[in-house]
Amino acid sequence: MAEEAVAGFAADARSFSLGCNDVSAVLPKRTLQLAARPLSNTVGNLPLPIWLLDQEARALLARLARVKPFALLEPMLPAAAISPAAQTAIENFLAAGRRELRASIGGFIRWLRSPAGLEATPEEAQRNFTLIRLRFNDLLSQFDLFADVLTQRSEHETGVWLSGLDVVATDALKLPGYYQPPPVVCYLDRGPGAAIRRARTRLPGGKENPVAVVRVPRERMVGSGIASSLVHEVGHQAAALLGLVQSLRPTLQGLARSGIAWSFWDRWISEIVADFWSVARVGIASTLGLMAVVSLPRAFVFRINEDDPHPTPWLRVKLSCAIGKALYPHDQWDRLARLWEAFYPTTGLEPAIRTLFATLEAGIPSFVTLLTHHRPKLLRGAALYEVVATEDRHPARLSAYFSAWKNSPRLMRSAPPSLSFAVLGQARAEGRLSPELESRMLAYLLTYWALRSTLDTSAGAARPTACQCACRQ
Repeated sequence: MAEEAVAGFAADARSFSLGCNDVSAVLPKRTLQLAARPLSNTVGNLPLPIWLLDQEARALLARLARVKPFALLEPMLPAAAISPAAQTAIENFLAAGRRELRASIGGFIRWLRSPAGLEATPEEAQRNFTLIRLRFNDLLSQFDLFADVLTQRSEHETGVWLSGLDVVATDALKLPGYYQPPPVVCYLDRGPGAAIRRARTRLPGGKENPVAVVRVPRERMVGSGIASSLVHEVGHQAAALLGLVQSLRPTLQGLARSGIAWSFWDRWISEIVADFWSVARVGIASTLGLMAVVSLPRAFVFRINEDDPHPTPWLRVKLSCAIGKALYPHDQWDRLARLWEAFYPTTGLEPAIRTLFATLEAGIPSFVTLLTHHRPKLLRGAALYEVVATEDRHPARLSAYFSAWKNSPRLMRSAPPSLSFAVLGQARAEGRLSPELESRMLAYLLTYWALRSTLDTSAGAARPTACQCACRQ
């Protein structure tokens, strides 16, 4: 049977192959004569340049028709799907792009065949077509961006875990009363670092991204370290919604005149506010996850790159500890800072570099005080720490939660997802949770959150509206 199928496939291929040796046996003689004819100056009633561009534009339309909604392309478990809000935003965004591009191609074809197009020079016609094709490639780039997100949803287990991470990211981004968060979708990629393409930033082609797309490192699945990367990237979105970088920069640039440290904080502020958000949401799990990412050869840990918006790794960990201590006072932050110093002592550095690091380290307390007490306009007079830091993330409270959850897993399931990551990260830091058990617990929780979100959405869709209830009465 297999041989017959292969033979049948080979026979079918001969009907459309133009490169085989016996092409004369497949195509009529008259067709071969026409094909062998040299190109003339006109084809039908169109000049050759216009005809060729007309053919290319129609080919674009044919390929555009193949760019279908993801709902028709991507197989996945319901629990692995992105949220309806994200799905709708992505599909509407791409559908609008397809409609606009289809209209542009149609307009170009009509122009080509109009008196104005027929009288245009080949150079002008080609220039207009090139612009259309660039827009087509922009649309494909947008499609590929979201395809990277959705294709992984069909992977066994991974797809459901990603849906669970969507729930965690959505929870970590919440700040009721201050902004309306956009939908968030996550996907995995190689490498130790994470990244975000924020909602409302420009995509290829210039249109605004309808959702926040977070890339998280595959090597961190599944452990509490994934929360450090995920919530850091979510922090970039939160900072943009609150305008934190723009509101902090004038103050930092003014202070830069009084000391070199402030110029560095200004340079690194976009990454620092994201680290701040991560520590505020998941506590020491954020700092431990950061340490895992920046534990590099010594030369990289102490290297200062003026073009890099990320703080130098050695100082970045010290900053994370200082932020944690300011938000959730506890001696664990000092112990962790000393541990980092033991891993990477400053002894052996060149005197000038060592002096610079000492100066920057000495400036950390003043900078962290400025950051935590910053009052951006959108917080309506509240300080940053008053809005973002919560009592339930204090180390003692997190430790108490873990003690209670060991005897009642139901409490763990019902807690906000970012709090669950904070609790498990705290337990890991205290040596009360093994890496193996942590991985199993988080895999279970991600699956549970994905399933609960899916069922809650289905129940909401199935719930009768007030109008339907009235009609039944």
